[in-house]
Parts: sequence; structure tokens; C-alpha cells
Amino acid sequence: MSTPPGDRDEPRHVPSSGGPRSVASSGEPRYEPPPGPGRLALWILLFAVAALAVVLGGVYFT
Repeated sequence: MSTPPGDRDEPRHVPSSGGPRSVASSGEPRYEPPPGPGRLALWILLFAVAALAVVLGGVYFT
């Protein structure tokens, strides 16, 4: 169920033709730049820490 918008809600701008494949004014497609190597390393580190926590938790509770 959705609720009606309140008095304090601001209208949201929704582009009529947009999305990730929209074309720039120069005619070239615009894409989001790829993530840097630091961000990839951060995700790998986060995954490794989570896996280590799961393994250590399993060892501790058995």
C-alpha cells in the first residue's frame, strides 16, 4: 500500500528519456567510470573479513 504524499514531500524529478544509456549532447554515450583498484581491494577485504568471522564463529560455537 502506498501513502499519499505529505505537505513536506518534495517532488522528484524523473527524466523523461534517461537512464544509463542516455546519449550526451555530443552524440557519444555516457557511461559511469569503472571502480578504481582501491574500491575493488576494499570489497575483497570486506569479503575476507566476513568469511573469517563466519569460520571463527563456527569454530567457537562447536
